Amino acid sequence: MAVPAATPVPGPRRLLDRVNSPADLRRLSPEECRQLAQEIRSFLVEKVSRTGGHLGPNLGMVEVTMALHRVFDSPQDLLVFDTGHQAYVHKILTGRRRDFDTLRQAGGLSGYPSRSESPHDLVENSHASTGLSYALGLAQARRRHGVQGKVAVVVGDGSLTGGMAYEALNNIGTLRPDLVILLNDNGRSYAPTVGGLANHLARIRLNPRYEAAKSGIGDFLSSLPAVGEPAHEMARRLKTGMKQLVTAHVFFEDLGIKYSGPIDGHDLAAVETALKMASRLPGPVVVHVVTDKGRGFSPAEEDLIDKFHGVGAFDVTTGKIKGSGPSYTDVFEEALLELAQEDPKVVAITAAMASSTGLLKFAERYPDRFYDVGIAEQHAVTFAAGLAMGGLHPVVCIYSAFLKRAFDQVMYDVGLHRLPVTLVLDRSGVTGPDGSSHHGMFDLSYLRLVPNLVVASPRDATELGRLLATALRHDGPFSIRYPRGTAGQHELDIRPLPSLSWEMLREGGDDVLICATGKMVAVAENSLPLLEAQGVGATLVNARFVKPLDPRLPGWARGHRAVVTVEDNSVRGGLGAAVLEQLAASAVVRPLRQVGLPDQFLPHGAQVELLSEYGLTAEGVAGAALLALEEGETGARADLVG
Repeated sequence: MAVPAATPVPGPRRLLDRVNSPADLRRLSPEECRQLAQEIRSFLVEKVSRTGGHLGPNLGMVEVTMALHRVFDSPQDLLVFDTGHQAYVHKILTGRRRDFDTLRQAGGLSGYPSRSESPHDLVENSHASTGLSYALGLAQARRRHGVQGKVAVVVGDGSLTGGMAYEALNNIGTLRPDLVILLNDNGRSYAPTVGGLANHLARIRLNPRYEAAKSGIGDFLSSLPAVGEPAHEMARRLKTGMKQLVTAHVFFEDLGIKYSGPIDGHDLAAVETALKMASRLPGPVVVHVVTDKGRGFSPAEEDLIDKFHGVGAFDVTTGKIKGSGPSYTDVFEEALLELAQEDPKVVAITAAMASSTGLLKFAERYPDRFYDVGIAEQHAVTFAAGLAMGGLHPVVCIYSAFLKRAFDQVMYDVGLHRLPVTLVLDRSGVTGPDGSSHHGMFDLSYLRLVPNLVVASPRDATELGRLLATALRHDGPFSIRYPRGTAGQHELDIRPLPSLSWEMLREGGDDVLICATGKMVAVAENSLPLLEAQGVGATLVNARFVKPLDPRLPGWARGHRAVVTVEDNSVRGGLGAAVLEQLAASAVVRPLRQVGLPDQFLPHGAQVELLSEYGLTAEGVAGAALLALEEGETGARADLVG
């Protein structure tokens, strides 16, 4: 039952203030645990309402996480979370409660497990479907070294739509390590979980015959005379038969993995009992718990789209998200709807993120042209290749950080076949508070490697519409990357561009040529007055296509004393590298400075703070231009002296 966002109990009476480690949690009575669960939920709502974050998943994980820490002795026992966005309660119970005011802020508490924060955190990668592989490796390493202690992994039913999870389960069934797999089944990933296994779990979860049979089997066995085969063997056979009757076959046990459940994931005692029993059994065991995403906060429970999966700051009383106008994702959604109306061959694909990638309205308007494949980016891309081979034009919408998982499929299934598949990469560049595994700062680098693929980046929301129209007219693979954030003032424009060429925005003298792409074009524009104040004339070009490059580039560079490239991508392999390659191939030698992101994984923090820290500002671009010109002067003097 939903409870309002309760005001935390003040002062020392609050149990939460007494729990600073898993050991403190294990000292609590059952009644105290129930009170603590309510306090944790109130605490989460209060803190996340200020910072934003993954609220819904963590509200559903309260009792489950408490049970894990009451049964297992972390960090001696190893706990792996897949995905890490459901680890807020774990952080609270392992001594980081006081840091939650800094959640997802620069220099503050990460929104995912972080090895630098705590010995209780193991896996920082927040991408789904990886936890089982990590856990299997850890369990095997312990087996090889003879190290004592248990390994447990929390995996959501949504993660089981990903191919890696199936590969790991197959290997777990073969190696049979001592491993507890807690399957957190809330019927959702970002949105309701799709796929055959999800339907199978739902049949188990919702079947009253299974619950009735399970609760009554003990009484039935005790009533039988103690003759014939041993009671434990009879129990095993009856239990197996019962499951086969109710569920057709048990997926996990067919793989050689013991199965227990389903269990009410909000019944702390029941979850504890199941975990204790599983931890004593040899080999791998699945403990299937059923939880409610968003539990305890009415606005989250009533949210039919994603149960407050990932939210910005919001009003605790109403649940209303604090917004600031339409985003780039909203603009993409509007443009796609208009273009799909004109072309019935356009279909759309999401990897379990319809709401986050702007496909909800498309799914409502064109349900027979919309495909949610689950958290399966590799399959999404090759599925799109098949659709394209069949005469359709698929638009695959995936976060930039997640498309890396399907690089092989982009290369060989789409690129090799020159198929008309449009890849739309949301959240490119610096994304902000979600940190290292979510920054989309590598897409220009790895997509440039794919032969036949057009790589485009709009300078604003209006150009986004034009690039999408261009992609859907293009007879070959096409990618568009755009940033997270508000789109600002814009007009919807879905006229295709006449050619895959760059846009000359300003011709301002022969001192420096500035080539900027995507949202960095606006930053470069703001650098022009700063350069003018220094007596420097600059030409600015919108490098909206990072592949192919504009063939006019070498000529432009020859007409200037220095070149600067600006991109919110790694300096390794992106726009700057492409410009260097083309100038070298054309024997054009000019001082060149790259303004981009460093060759490292970036921390979490606000976009504007991170961009400023790494020099992606008007001042940073102007400074790079002055340095390039200075290097040119120094080189010229050196030539004269030589």
